[in-house]
Amino acid sequence: MARPFTLVLETSTPQASLALAGPLHGVTEREFASDRSHHGCLFGPLAELLESAADGYLERVLVGSGPGSYSGTRVGIAAAQGVALARECPAVALPSILALPAAVGPDGCWVIGDARRGGYWIARVAASRMEEEPQLTDGAELIAAVACALECGLAVVSFEEPARFPLPGSLAAGVAQEFPSAARLWLAWTLATEATQLMWAAAAPQPIYLKPPHITPAKRPWPVPL
Repeated sequence: MARPFTLVLETSTPQASLALAGPLHGVTEREFASDRSHHGCLFGPLAELLESAADGYLERVLVGSGPGSYSGTRVGIAAAQGVALARECPAVALPSILALPAAVGPDGCWVIGDARRGGYWIARVAASRMEEEPQLTDGAELIAAVACALECGLAVVSFEEPARFPLPGSLAAGVAQEFPSAARLWLAWTLATEATQLMWAAAAPQPIYLKPPHITPAKRPWPVPL
């Protein structure tokens, strides 16, 4: 009897990874680093993992939806949807921040990120579950939130260098840089309740948007045909 496998893609940061999870072989993971060209590095390890599952079938494809690199996340989602279409299985997106090392423990962590154009975001995860959804904040609110978390003994982590944030030196020193992985994304899926899995599966895979897309208005109006 053919065995079911789950393919997992996590490309929301420069430290990307893919994993193949099966009932007998555990989790096989492939990692690669790429700053802005995930599309050029993804398909070699992807083909390798798919070949290793040739004696089974894909039950689903999981993919990290960020928040993180917009281009990297889109590349991962596009690849996941392509594989799912070819293998006639569902593609399911779930938050990449659930796949951080600090998110696994029962105490979890606060995750912070740069939302660009003077904005930041903060979220709370624990036991590979979302405790508080990513919320936009400004610099002053970010400083207050990080200070409160550290005073309470909670971990604060980010995909990005702590120096990127407008934090005093004492607070920046308390922020750890971590990256999500495909293997931990698979763990988050297995630990999720059935209701949460169904909620993720019911939504179309897309990046987590913290802000509306920035659209530059046209410099001159275009004629409208009558």
